[in-house]
Amino acid sequence: MSGTSEGPGPAAGTPRYSAGPAATDRHTPWPPAGAECSEPHGYRAAFLAATLPMAVVDREGLVVTANEALGGLLGLTAAGLTNQSAADLLDLAADGRTWHAYREVLHGRRSRFRCTHRLKHPDGRALWAEVTVVPMPEQKAGAGDGSGPGRVLLSVSDISDRRELQKRLRHLQMHDPVTRLPNRTLFFERLSAVLETSAYDDSTSGHGRVGLCYLDLDGFKAVNDTMGHRIGDRLLAAVAARLTDCAAQGGPHRSGAHLVARLGGDEFAILVEDSAGTKQLTDLARTVLAALQQPFDLAGQRISVSASIGVVERAVTGTSATGLMQAADTTLYWAKADGKARWTVFDPERNAHRMTRQTLSSNLRPAVERGEFTIEYQPLVGMADGVVRGVEALVRWNHPQFGMLSPNRFVAIAEEDGSIVQLGRWVLQSACRQARRWQLEHPTDPPLFISVNVAVRQVWDSDLVTDVAEILAETGLDPSLLQLELTESAVMGSAGQPIQALQSLSNMGVRIAIDDFGTGYSNLAYLSRLPVSVLKLDGSFVRGFRYEGGAHPSPADETIVEAMVQLAHRLGLTVTAECVETAGQAERLRRIGCDTGQGWLYSRAVAPERIAELIGTRPMQG
Repeated sequence: MSGTSEGPGPAAGTPRYSAGPAATDRHTPWPPAGAECSEPHGYRAAFLAATLPMAVVDREGLVVTANEALGGLLGLTAAGLTNQSAADLLDLAADGRTWHAYREVLHGRRSRFRCTHRLKHPDGRALWAEVTVVPMPEQKAGAGDGSGPGRVLLSVSDISDRRELQKRLRHLQMHDPVTRLPNRTLFFERLSAVLETSAYDDSTSGHGRVGLCYLDLDGFKAVNDTMGHRIGDRLLAAVAARLTDCAAQGGPHRSGAHLVARLGGDEFAILVEDSAGTKQLTDLARTVLAALQQPFDLAGQRISVSASIGVVERAVTGTSATGLMQAADTTLYWAKADGKARWTVFDPERNAHRMTRQTLSSNLRPAVERGEFTIEYQPLVGMADGVVRGVEALVRWNHPQFGMLSPNRFVAIAEEDGSIVQLGRWVLQSACRQARRWQLEHPTDPPLFISVNVAVRQVWDSDLVTDVAEILAETGLDPSLLQLELTESAVMGSAGQPIQALQSLSNMGVRIAIDDFGTGYSNLAYLSRLPVSVLKLDGSFVRGFRYEGGAHPSPADETIVEAMVQLAHRLGLTVTAECVETAGQAERLRRIGCDTGQGWLYSRAVAPERIAELIGTRPMQG
């Protein structure tokens, strides 16, 4: 027997019934003595003839009088119920909360009690009954069968039909009409119950873990678009049947039934409530993939589908339904991105990288407005005399959460979301101002040129030529002291607008440099037609010049570099070698004919104040 109880109603002692129109005294006994004779249709006659099972119970919980309907419900005569405990007859003491509420009404400390119980009918069938107990008006002792102080009226309603209807409605509400599987609502209800029960039940003998296979059919939209939604629905139903079979098999580590649900569209989930570990989940995912790879025969058509599955398995403690589903959704995305028709296990490290990347992406634009970016400068040194000729501006992000970030952590993200245009203009403006400030502070020394990286998206998505012209006019910096660096792949693979913009900038007097030369297209025909002033050799070639640390220099690298330097000089270009770290590298690069060098041998990227100290001097090497 089970049941639920209802909270308190009106204030205790409030009369629920009156003696009728003829009554002049509120304490008149109920039912009034002799009423069944003088008023055949009076209250006592109604009580006895009512089809609703009822009884009058005293403050000790004993039945004073009952009608035949209650006797029939309990398989006894009405007279046979007299002086029996109502709580025993209806099993009200089976639940502590219900028993307490019932006793509160008997003792006048509660004005109403209602609970729902499952009872066994004398014919053997189970029924749901709603038991209601309310106080009766105070009566004068000895007035009749129903008289006496502190008595209550107990009634029992058969609500089995209502419960069955509610059960059917709930089933419709909680199940998908196409596949007959539990839907998203029931899935989350079950998942939340699993997490709560496992987290608080210390007596559980299970593993205390939960697992989830979250899958999505690959290319299902094409089935709907080409064959129609009717065939699509039949395919979903067939997929659901195979998933149910896979879950029923459970695999070699089966620890209990698994819940299969359709979460919407062509997305399904298999919940493993008491997971034995990741291997159980991956075995299940492997079984599901194998089952779905078998063709489906639908209405005479043979259809093949595949699925991508995200697998998540973790301890229940510290896990929330939202967190588990977010991890599953992320892992499903990885499975799709990795090529589809596969399962992928959740990787915390990969997820941390994704979350970091997402955080950086969402904060990039506001960070520029908040002034979180700074610029450091790395010297570009003449190979012949070791004197600083210019500097490259390198942006840094002083992130409030992740600390100082180098460009390789955020520039690619900025290029993807377009914020590189806003950030790039700020870098260009700040670097030109700084170069002009050095020039004014050191009027007797040769001015330093400033080299600024430009993404190809800045050329496409903004008027770079206008921006450069305005910044040069605003800062007063001579165009010949500005060098713009673009990667080889960006320049060589461009045409139309980018080439026109570069030509306009060159005509303005700005120098154009190709960064990381030697790693991209290396199209010499393009090189002869581009308005380029400088080639910056990729550091991978320079590293082949090292003797130190047991390394042997690469003759091929030296030959390639020498050929590129000679070619550049014949085209009227200057050459900068990147990643110069040792004196030996610097000497051989100087001998080959490189014009300038850049690297840790001379200096790391430093604050503007340190550059000011190097102007007009020979920097330390080593």
